[in-house]
Formats: sequence, structure tokens, C-alpha cells
Amino acid sequence: MARERNRASPSERSDGDLARDLYDALTDDLLYDPAIGRATMMGYPCVRLAGRFLASYDDQTGHLVVKLPRERVAELVESGRGEPFAPAGRVFREWVSIPEPDRALWQALLAEAVDFARKGLGG
Repeated sequence: MARERNRASPSERSDGDLARDLYDALTDDLLYDPAIGRATMMGYPCVRLAGRFLASYDDQTGHLVVKLPRERVAELVESGRGEPFAPAGRVFREWVSIPEPDRALWQALLAEAVDFARKGLGG
């Protein structure tokens, strides 16, 4: 009989666990599209559309990271909803880190990231 992995009870779960569960659930919903799949990017779990990275999850911070047009990234940062994504100190201008695990916001941003990636494919 297989042993279950030790997992914290719901009352003991950290915000990071809940954010990761939200990321997994929302990205699972994207997998209906055969062009979207899971991968890793810089060691982070991510999703890609036809080979183009569109979103990732930062296990260290518990943030959703999405690729969007520069103007949208700037808007999210200026509004306080997002933070610049700067692994190792280098800012990626088309990537934004979203710290608050908000289902509606994350779902909307993932949809925007899919649309942005599709436009990059020329279609």
C-alpha cells in the first residue's frame, strides 16, 4: 500500500501552499488546449503555448508570474497589483510577479498571457 505524502492539514497550510494549489488548479484549466503544456523555466514550474512561455509560479515567493505586453506590466506595477519580475536582479520587462493569490485576478491574467502568447505566434 502506498503511503500518502505528509501534508499539513488545511488549518496548518501556508499561504504559499494555497497559492501553489491555486496556480496548479488554474493552469490545469488551460491544459484543455493541446498547444498548452507544462514545463520548467529557470527551475520554476511553468506553462507554455506552442513552446512560448506564458506563466510561471515562483515557489520561493508564492507569486504568479505572467508574460504580458510591457504596457500591461507597467500598469499592474503602477497600480500595486504586481511587482517587477527580476530574478538575479535583472528586470524582465514583459513579465510581472503577482503576489496576492486572488483567483479572479490570476485567472484573468492567465487568460491575458495566453492571448499575448497567441499573438506572438502570428495568429
